Amino acid sequence: MNIVQQQSLKKYNTFGIEAFATEFCEVNSVPDLAEVLQENKHKKLFILGGGSNMLLTQNIDALVLHINNKGIEVIDENDDFVWVKGNAGEVWHEFVQFCIQKNYGGIENLSLIPGNVGATPIQNIGAYGVEIKDTFVSCEAMKIDTQEITTFDKTACKFGYRESVFKAELKNQYVILSVVFKLTKNNHKLNTSYGAIDTELENMGIENPTIQEVSKAVIAIRESKLPNPKELGNSGSFFKNPIVPIEVYEKAKAEYPEIPHYPVSETHVKVPAGWLIEQAGFKGKRFGDAGIHTKQALVLVNYGNATGNEIWTVAQNIQKTILEKYGISIEAEVNVI
Repeated sequence: MNIVQQQSLKKYNTFGIEAFATEFCEVNSVPDLAEVLQENKHKKLFILGGGSNMLLTQNIDALVLHINNKGIEVIDENDDFVWVKGNAGEVWHEFVQFCIQKNYGGIENLSLIPGNVGATPIQNIGAYGVEIKDTFVSCEAMKIDTQEITTFDKTACKFGYRESVFKAELKNQYVILSVVFKLTKNNHKLNTSYGAIDTELENMGIENPTIQEVSKAVIAIRESKLPNPKELGNSGSFFKNPIVPIEVYEKAKAEYPEIPHYPVSETHVKVPAGWLIEQAGFKGKRFGDAGIHTKQALVLVNYGNATGNEIWTVAQNIQKTILEKYGISIEAEVNVI
């Protein structure tokens, strides 16, 4: 196991923030992970996957373990369904495309989301009306302090909106090794009503879409709104859409009648954070090399040499303004380190 001293993390985070790890080790297999955890029990650890859901505001004074185990396999199937396992180090979009090419349905709406397979259950990633929990079967995870491997089913993961047990009571206790999804082989249940998917399919001249065509529509929409991290540093949507009590929404609506919402229960509604941020005048604004994307107000960007603290200052300014203007708190979806 090769442990590197003072490793730059710039290429390991999609914001392109220059920060350094005191120590760094790339882990390519489960036995290697067990070995490095066993041999470095006394050290402070930091688990790094695709680096697509974090903002580095400081150097990492720890041994950074970059989880990079690859592999995709079908572990079971019948006439209607297939169970596909993706190892944690697989790039999520490449995993989605592998499944789509095999005509395995259920995750096509999650095309082009940045990050790796291992992060998907931690965050319960979602887009266009679909979340990981909809197709998730189980994940294997290694306990950091004992190297014991445990299988977590859907119930054990305690999924919520961009939440799971791995972000709550089990935070920093496990490393995800692999994830199993149950996907359809035929009679795919397409979800095209959310967002602009139906409109995009119409523009493509498609009336009865396949999962491949839904994926292409999602990719087209995301590419039209979201910058490529390789070209402009970002971490996708920086903020969660706030879920607020109906009375909080009604109070904001009294002053801003056009404010949109989506019912989530009898007592709460979801308000689009991007709408709030755009209406508050932040869309396209730039503060040095830190800014808000010109096409999507939810996306904070690094125009070149912004520090993590500069981007975080912009984010906090947005949060403060939204709370003062609408009485609504918005939380960061991105992990601020």
